[in-house]
Amino acid sequence: MSTRSFLARPTETGYSGIYVHLDGIPSHHLPLLLTARRYRFGGNTDALTRYLVDQVAVGWDELGTDLLDGAPTALHTALTGGESWPSRTMDDLICPDGSPPQRMTVTEESASEQDLQWGYVLHPHGIEVISLHDNLRGPVVSWDTDPRARFSDHPAQWRPSSPPPLSPPPDPLPSSRLGTQPATAPATVSAPRTPARR
Repeated sequence: MSTRSFLARPTETGYSGIYVHLDGIPSHHLPLLLTARRYRFGGNTDALTRYLVDQVAVGWDELGTDLLDGAPTALHTALTGGESWPSRTMDDLICPDGSPPQRMTVTEESASEQDLQWGYVLHPHGIEVISLHDNLRGPVVSWDTDPRARFSDHPAQWRPSSPPPLSPPPDPLPSSRLGTQPATAPATVSAPRTPARR
């Protein structure tokens, strides 16, 4: 589904980031981002941001399950239903006039002009989720949030002055099925969620 979004780093005036073409809803992006920081990037927000924002030449077509590398199998399965698909960049984009594609940068000044629905700003303390239908800023989902939480995809619920609209999973998985988490990431892992639609 082509729900356009962006991933960004915070700046003094707002944010600067990169375009993501597919699956930009919170219930898709947040579980991947929370889990990627915790496991693949060992709790290092700067490394995650460099990978997702700085090292992309043009933009992201989609974020994939390779972001879950290093996560326990039970968590990976709970988030994806056992499916795997790669993250894909837009490096092979062809412009109608034959010119090379330009980097698809998004800032607080340009986001409203780019027909984007969602933004994800990777702060040191969590992910700011911006519903661009109604707001220029949004609430922050803490990095220690359970990636299996049920995140709302309703734009009007992501208000800057409100807590993030999420519900914790009903039943925790036994710790024996979760594996060991890095010491830098507090564990609050619970029951499986419905996998993102592919």
